[in-house]
Amino acid sequence: MLTRFARLSTNHARAVVIAAVVMFAIAGALGGGVADHLTSGGFDDPSSESERADDALAERFDTGVPNVLLLVTARDGDVDAPAVAAAGTALTAELAAEDGVDDVVSYWSEGNAPPLRNDDGSRALVVARVVGNDDQVEDRVTELAPRYEQWRGTAGVDAAAVDVEVGGFAEVYHEVGDTIEEDLLRAETIALPITLVLLILVFGSVVAASLPLVIGVMSIVGTFLVLRVLAGLTDVSIYALNLTTALGLGLAIDYSLFVVSRYREELRAGYSPRVAVTRTVRTAGRTVAFSALTVAASLCATLVFPIAFLRSFAYAGVAVALLAGLFSVVVLPAILFLLGHRVNALTLWRRSVTPPEEGFWHRVATVVMRRPVPIATAVVAFLLVLGTPFLGLRLSSPDDRVLPESADVRQVHDVLREEFSSEEAGALSVVAPDAPNAVPGLRNQIDAYATQLATMPSVARVDAATGTYCGAGLAEQLGCEPGQLVLPPDSSPRYAGFSADGATYLSVIPSVEPVSEAGEDLVHAIRDADAPWDVLVTGQSASLIDTNQSLFDRLPWALGLVAAITAVLLFMMFGSVVIPAKAIVLNVLSLTATFGAMVWIFQEGHLSGLLDFTATGSLNAAMPILMFCIAFGLSMDYEVMLLSRIKEEHDNGADSVRSVAVGLERTGRIVTAAAVLIAVVMIAFATSRVSFIKLFGVGLTLAVLTDAFLIRGTLVPAFMRLAGDWNWWAPGPLRRFHDRWGISEHVDLDDEDAGGPPAPEREAGEVSTPALPGP
Repeated sequence: MLTRFARLSTNHARAVVIAAVVMFAIAGALGGGVADHLTSGGFDDPSSESERADDALAERFDTGVPNVLLLVTARDGDVDAPAVAAAGTALTAELAAEDGVDDVVSYWSEGNAPPLRNDDGSRALVVARVVGNDDQVEDRVTELAPRYEQWRGTAGVDAAAVDVEVGGFAEVYHEVGDTIEEDLLRAETIALPITLVLLILVFGSVVAASLPLVIGVMSIVGTFLVLRVLAGLTDVSIYALNLTTALGLGLAIDYSLFVVSRYREELRAGYSPRVAVTRTVRTAGRTVAFSALTVAASLCATLVFPIAFLRSFAYAGVAVALLAGLFSVVVLPAILFLLGHRVNALTLWRRSVTPPEEGFWHRVATVVMRRPVPIATAVVAFLLVLGTPFLGLRLSSPDDRVLPESADVRQVHDVLREEFSSEEAGALSVVAPDAPNAVPGLRNQIDAYATQLATMPSVARVDAATGTYCGAGLAEQLGCEPGQLVLPPDSSPRYAGFSADGATYLSVIPSVEPVSEAGEDLVHAIRDADAPWDVLVTGQSASLIDTNQSLFDRLPWALGLVAAITAVLLFMMFGSVVIPAKAIVLNVLSLTATFGAMVWIFQEGHLSGLLDFTATGSLNAAMPILMFCIAFGLSMDYEVMLLSRIKEEHDNGADSVRSVAVGLERTGRIVTAAAVLIAVVMIAFATSRVSFIKLFGVGLTLAVLTDAFLIRGTLVPAFMRLAGDWNWWAPGPLRRFHDRWGISEHVDLDDEDAGGPPAPEREAGEVSTPALPGP
C-alpha cells in the first residue's frame, strides 16, 4: 500500500497537491463555523441516578436544580432597609417574568428568610433556574447576565440602592467557556511563532521548516469539518476544539519532521527526488502510518465512557491523528517531490552530518547498554518515587474555583463561601417519582422524612411540600432546633409545587461546600437514609459522585482496549510479542510519574502561586483519563519512530547492540526535537486562566519530555540490551501469522518500485549537493 502511496505522490504530485488545496478550502468553508454547532455541556452520564432525577423533576414538576443566582449588595449595608427591600422585590419580580426563567425565589419573596441573607445583613440572594438543555441555558445566561449586572431598576424603584452580581453554575460554565476560548487564541498566538522559529533551528531551512505547519493547519481544518458532520448526528463538546488544535499541530510536527528528515537523508545519500520520496514513504511513511493508528487507537478508549465530553475527544483525536498521518504520507511526499532539492531553499546555515557511530545519542545508547541493570534500576526507582503522590488521587467536578480569583463569577462564589452559611448554589433535590398523593398520610410521611433529612449535620435547611425545616448545619446560628418547621406550607404558594400527581420532591440545601468530600458524604447519607418511597438524588454533589462512578466502572475496559489495540498494532508491525509488552510497561511507568507530579502540583497545590491557580484538593475527574489516552498515544508515537529504525538496522544485518545504538542515533535527535516542539504547543496551554486547561498543558508537557528524554534515552536501550535477540521473538504460530499477514515492506527498492535506479545516482541535469543542511 505504501508503495502505491509513493507512486501516487510522485506520478501525480501536482494533482495530489491541487486536490489537497481544494479539500482544505471546502473544509474551511464548511467546518470553519463548527464552534456554533458544538455543545458546552455533556459532562454527565445520561443513565446515572442524578440524570434520571433531573428528568423526573422536569417531566413531573416542570422544575430542576437552581443554576443562576443574583448576589444583591445593599449600598447602605442593610438588606432590610425600605429602599433595598423595594429594589430586591422588584428585581425578583423582573427575573421571574423573563422567558425561560422559572422557580425564582429571594430573601424578600420568602419573608426575609435568614438562609438567603449573609451574616451581617448587607447582602441577600435571588435564586432561579434557567430552563432548557445545556446549550439553551448557555445562550440565555449570555443574554441575562450583562443586563442584570447593570440592572437599572423599574418604575418607582431606586436601583442605586443595590449592586447586583450574577453567579450560579450556569454563569460559571459560561465564563469558563469564554475564558477557554480567549486562552486558546492566545495559546495559538504564542505557540505558532515559537514553533516556526524552533523548526527553522532544527532544519536550518525556512522552506523545510514551513512544511510541518502546512500539514498541521490542513489536519486541524479537516478535523473541524469532521466535527461539524458529527455534531449533526450526536453531541460533540466544544472543548474538543482545544484537543484538535493542540494534537493536530503536535502530531503534524512529529510526522512531518520524521518524513522531511528522512527525505533529506535520502537526498544526502545521493538519491534522486523520485527515489528519495519512494524510500521515505516506504520507511518513514510506514512508521508515520502506524504511529497515527496507535494514537487514534489510544483515543478510541474514551468511546467506552457514556459521557459526551469524553467521547468528543475521541471524535476529535481519532480524526486529527488519521488526517495528520494521511497528509504526511500522501500530500507531504507530493510537495517534497515537487520541491526536489529546493526543500533546502532559504537555508540559513549548514549543519555538518555526524556519522551514526559518532553522534551524541549513539554514545548515550552505548553507555546505557554497558551498564543496563544499574541504570534501568535507578531510572525506574526515580519514576516510581515521582509517581507516589498518585496514590492519593482524588477526583471532582469543576466549579468556580477553576477560574482565577479576578473572575467576576469567582468573586461572587467566594463571597457565598465566606459570608453565607448555606450553599444555595449547591442545592440537592430528592425526588420520589412514586409517592401518590392519594395515599393516606402522605403529608405525614413527607413531614417525617423532611425532618429526618434536616437533622443531618451538613444540611442548612430542607424545603418540601409541608414547608421549610431548620437544618442541623444552621440550627445554632438561626436559633432553631434541627428538623423544626420554621415556615409552614401556607406561608408561600411555592410549597404547592413540591408535589404533583403521583410524585413529590424535597430540596436539601447543604451547609458545606458541594464539591468537597463533605458534600459527597451528604449525598451518600441521603441515599442511605430510610425513605418512605424510592427516591432519586440530584444536584452538583450527586452528579459528581455519579460521574466518578461511571468513569471508574468503565476505566478497566478503556485501559484494556488501549493495551489490546496497541499490542496488536505493534505485533503486526514488528512481529514480536516482547516489543508490545515492553512498550506498554514503559509507557505506564512514565505516565505514573507524570500523574504523580500532577497530583503533587495541582491537587496538593505546591506550585499554585507560581502557576496562579487555586488548589481544591482534587483534580477534574475527566482530565486524568483524557491525559492518559493522549499521552499514551504520543508515547507510542515516539516508540514506533525509534523501534522502526532499530528494526530496520536489525533487518539489514546489524546485531542487537549496534542496531539499538544506530537506531537511537538516527532517530534520537528527531524524537527529542519533536518532543520539544510538541511541548511548546502543550505548554502554551499552561498559560490558560482555567486550572484544568493549565493542568492539561503542564501534564502533557511533562509526559512528552519525560518519555522522549528519559524513557527513550535510557530504559528502551537498557531493556533492549537485556533482551537481546529475544526482542524480536514470537511463538511459532504467531510468527507464521505475521509472516503472512503482518504489515511490513522491504526497504531495498527495485527499479520498478522506485521509479528510478536503486543506486545513489542522480537524474540527468540535477545539481550535486554533497553537504545539505538538516538533521
